[in-house]
Amino acid sequence: MVADQEYDEMMARYFAGMEEQSRKQLAEGADLIAKFTALAASKGVILNAESFEYIQTTGIVAKAQGIARTLLGPISTERDGLLPFNVIASRFPPSPHCEGCFAGPDFILMAHPCYRRRMHPVNNWAPRFIDLFWRFDGPGIQKYIALDEDRVRIDVDGLGYVEADTWYGAPFDEDIRNIKPGIVKLRPPSDLESRLVSVFFADAYCLDIEWSESKGIKSFYALEMKAADIRIEIEGQHYFPARYLHAQFDLAANYFRHFDGAIQLFTEEEYFRRRDSDFNMTMKSPGQIKPKSNKVFKINGPLRTKDWVEFCCHFYAANPLTFEYFSGKYPNYVIEALERIRGGAL
Repeated sequence: MVADQEYDEMMARYFAGMEEQSRKQLAEGADLIAKFTALAASKGVILNAESFEYIQTTGIVAKAQGIARTLLGPISTERDGLLPFNVIASRFPPSPHCEGCFAGPDFILMAHPCYRRRMHPVNNWAPRFIDLFWRFDGPGIQKYIALDEDRVRIDVDGLGYVEADTWYGAPFDEDIRNIKPGIVKLRPPSDLESRLVSVFFADAYCLDIEWSESKGIKSFYALEMKAADIRIEIEGQHYFPARYLHAQFDLAANYFRHFDGAIQLFTEEEYFRRRDSDFNMTMKSPGQIKPKSNKVFKINGPLRTKDWVEFCCHFYAANPLTFEYFSGKYPNYVIEALERIRGGAL
């Protein structure tokens, strides 16, 4: 009881300190905020004091519906809603110091919040997909990205926020052409408590994978569903977010010709129907589930298997189920932790 009270008091002091820091940063940035308010008004975006927020992991942020696209200006949009990376970069160069950002003289455009830890707008980027995507390039490569549509950062000279983390690649050396069509489902160990699944499996409930083949193209689908307490709110509606990947491998050329990712949004009823099923439910069941889906990146062009695997692993940040699929085992730190847990040490 005493420990719980001390923890609650500690957290209360922490949040009070964060609020005080936010007030201080906004006060110190008053001139910057006034200048940006005038700039936004000239573009038709009306802001007030409540439109600005200081976030430790990001900086001073201006919030308004559609502000990023308005300030970006006219730009061609893909059918799936994605924007061409190189066109944005020609107007706002990718920041050399802050991955996930396009830096202009007066504001910074940011990648979609789905790339942040727990997909929450106030968190830092989840390792390490955005860093890889920002730097990835090559002959014939065309990249497309989803932006944080309703927020831009205005303290363009502020420092980025760096978090230490452990990142795991996957030594996947199999020939894609030899993979047989079929469905795979991976879940954390059933004897693990939910709090430990949260710690060691990034709140993953399952990872569903399907391979199929048709007319010389092998297709890959993957869906990562989180535990039931991971929800996000959009326009007053709560959804269960799931990260989805799709890729097409050209068997004759022996490389991936297309790769994209999306966030699928399940209602509560859809979530509990889908999570213990697999891709057969979406393809063959008369009670098909078709959740809302927002595309968040796309790569067209020759993509090596090694690069594709690395993107997959970092898109599903900190989820050992991805590592298990590509390498056949959990990362060493998870194996050691499970041994200690089952031995009563944790």
